[in-house]
Amino acid sequence: MKRRFTAVLCIFIAISMMTLVADPVWAATSSDLEKQKTQAEQQKKATQSQLDKANGVASGIAGQKSAVGNKIDETNSDLVEVIANVDLIEDEIKEKQAQIDQTQKEYDQAKKQEDELYAAMKERIRFMYEKGDASYVELLMQATSYADMMNKASYVEKLYDYDRQQLKKFVEAQQKALAYQNQLEDEKSDLETSEYELKGEKEHMETVLAQYKKQYSDFDVQLAKAQQDAAAYKAQVRQQTAAINALTNQITQKKAEEEAARKAAEEAAKAAEEAKKKAEESQKSDNSDNTDNNSNDDDNDSGSSSGSKSYNAPGSATGSNVASFATQFVGNPYVPGGTSLTDGADCSGFVWAVYHSFGISVPRTSWALQSAGTEVSYDDAQPGDVICYAGHVAIYIGNGCIVHASTQRTGIKIGNAAYKPMITVRRILN
Repeated sequence: MKRRFTAVLCIFIAISMMTLVADPVWAATSSDLEKQKTQAEQQKKATQSQLDKANGVASGIAGQKSAVGNKIDETNSDLVEVIANVDLIEDEIKEKQAQIDQTQKEYDQAKKQEDELYAAMKERIRFMYEKGDASYVELLMQATSYADMMNKASYVEKLYDYDRQQLKKFVEAQQKALAYQNQLEDEKSDLETSEYELKGEKEHMETVLAQYKKQYSDFDVQLAKAQQDAAAYKAQVRQQTAAINALTNQITQKKAEEEAARKAAEEAAKAAEEAKKKAEESQKSDNSDNTDNNSNDDDNDSGSSSGSKSYNAPGSATGSNVASFATQFVGNPYVPGGTSLTDGADCSGFVWAVYHSFGISVPRTSWALQSAGTEVSYDDAQPGDVICYAGHVAIYIGNGCIVHASTQRTGIKIGNAAYKPMITVRRILN
């Protein structure tokens, strides 16, 4: 009886040692640490995807900011030119006004001389003709000789012709001054109209420039926010990388501990087996108590295998092969940030993974794919082309259809290419 008690006690001690050494309740196993590491790697992958998106957003905002900056420079240049033109026109208007004022003076002077000459001529005509021929004869009779008489007659006639010619000249000068004044007035009116239009253009450009500057300032805020988000994701990725490295070290250490515990357990089991044999020799009737301890060990993995879907190889890099290869994954899940054709991908991750399978590198994000390859019209679209929508991308498979990672609810599916407006169609394979 004493031997039996001793054997049972040895077995109990051995089992207790195996439990304490191999699976302490206060420490995780290497398998648990592996699961934690896998979860950490998945979290890091998701964070890296968020970082890529944040960097893409920051890059896009920076590009838009640069474009607006160029527009500001162009508008500033145009505005300077308009302001210079306004100044030139204002100077021309002042010059025209000075010319008009001078012409007005010349017109007034010619008019005055015309009036004076006309008055004098009327006075002489009145004396010569209105009083009758007697005055004219009297003037001729005062001549001292025939030659003097002829000279006086000729003088009267020349005096009349002279007044008439002078009056004609002053009238012509007056009309010429008036015509020149009208011309200057027309030119001044044209300049004033141009000045008005240029000032309107200047006001419009100043308004546009103010809008561009406000937009530029808004981009500064957006860019700062995007860069801040990217910095936060980057810091998070670093923390997650450090955590994964720490888990890797723990796993290595834990496996070493488990290996030591396994060896200790084997030694304990060996000691227990020897104690068991001694107990069996002392009490054969108790052999049945310890014979079936591990009878079900071989059934632990029953039913664990499951069928898996097989996929055709990509083949050569042609548009039709790309389209055919991509359609194999219809029904697989949509996973934000994912790039796996089987376990799940988002829209750009799906396009990236399909082309990656053919050894072809394309951008990872939907906005970057908008400038990949060369642009073609939708009418010329061929299987394998990438169709870009607002915030979404898909692979064209022909006959107006696309295959794409649509939503988390529908996963990867085939749909109508024109289900929403297209931004561009890109041909990756030429």
